[in-house]
Amino acid sequence: MNPLLPVQFFIPDVEARQWHDGRIYLYGSYDISGDTIYCSRELHVFSSPDMREWTDHGVSFRAADMHGNRESQLYAPDCMCINGRYYLCYCSSGGSEGIAVSDSPYGPFRDAYGVEGADGDGIDPAILLDDDGKVTYFWGQFELRGARMKADLTGIEPSTLVKPLLTEARDGFHEGASIRERNGIYYLVYTDISRGRATSMAYATSRSPLGPYEKGGIIIDNTGCDPETWNNHGSIAEFNDSWYIFYHRSSQGSKFSRRVCVEPIHFNADGSIDEVEMTTQGASDPLDATHRLEASRACLLSGQVRTATSPPDAYVDQWREHLTWIHNGDWAAYKYLDFGEGARSLHIRASSLSYGGRIEVRLDEPDGRLISVCDVPHTGGWEKWTTLISSVNSPVNGVHALYLCFTGDAHRLFDIESFWFCR
Repeated sequence: MNPLLPVQFFIPDVEARQWHDGRIYLYGSYDISGDTIYCSRELHVFSSPDMREWTDHGVSFRAADMHGNRESQLYAPDCMCINGRYYLCYCSSGGSEGIAVSDSPYGPFRDAYGVEGADGDGIDPAILLDDDGKVTYFWGQFELRGARMKADLTGIEPSTLVKPLLTEARDGFHEGASIRERNGIYYLVYTDISRGRATSMAYATSRSPLGPYEKGGIIIDNTGCDPETWNNHGSIAEFNDSWYIFYHRSSQGSKFSRRVCVEPIHFNADGSIDEVEMTTQGASDPLDATHRLEASRACLLSGQVRTATSPPDAYVDQWREHLTWIHNGDWAAYKYLDFGEGARSLHIRASSLSYGGRIEVRLDEPDGRLISVCDVPHTGGWEKWTTLISSVNSPVNGVHALYLCFTGDAHRLFDIESFWFCR
């Protein structure tokens, strides 16, 4: 289910890798909720045997341990296993491009050094270990560079440098290159700005690691995930013989509090990839409509509505998140819910300090079939949650997208924590 990790983790820019132990590992930067800058000065690694239960392996690398300006934020990393050792490729807001090494896939990564020929020349490294044992390194913003690495991985071989592989003007390349090979085709996945903002992830293909590359198309666009969303960055990865795109969504009405999400992708016979939509279910099957669903897991938000988080307190021992700043005409979408043989009632946990408002529950589109209406009263405060029950007045079964559409007269109507259906 999306977002992929527990609510307290804001991990964007993810490179996903399945290593020899069968687990999938996520290497990303580390946003701090509420910050107004991208990333922080530490990296974490997460892993899972099934993409459902995730382990946070803690801090894997700190800016204090890198070469160069150690006061910089750590931007998007990549990682590769070479001869049994794990090479973390990192970059920073100060322009550093470097590598740190560990005997473990989750670090800690140590003995950091700059990548000669790339250090100071850009951001967002990507690394490829080919079947012939050769290693290729990619980096850059607005213009992508690529080159073979020296055998000792201390730098690039200048004679192999290709500049540019992709450009913003020609290919929409903004930043965030990621490289994979499948059936002899090399896929460069990258942040694409050709739709006006850097919210898309596109791909280009070649029969050679160093190109030339031809743009294929957009794989996913996170427009609509949050009212302030600006960028996207991630990777495609194979896990247990299926392929996925890992990307991020902004949250909390901010460009900066970004979270990793995932969607399955499909390769056509010619190797092309169709564009996929953002969903709530992610890599899972459609979600059981009778199970409690956090309202913050909406895959699309329209209007001023956004998510907000509350840390653990004396009464609740876990992080929580909810929809807030809801105004008349806003809506939130959830894709997809499985109603099975039907539903009789809807339960919604909501709060309001004002006069409240109304929730119209619709199927498949924001103006789709109306199945329920829930009136939200004044509950006594934004932290005074009340479970409201409304009847389902139109038959519903099978799988549908669900839209919660909000109406009312107050400046701020109500907050929603969760909802579920009963049969």
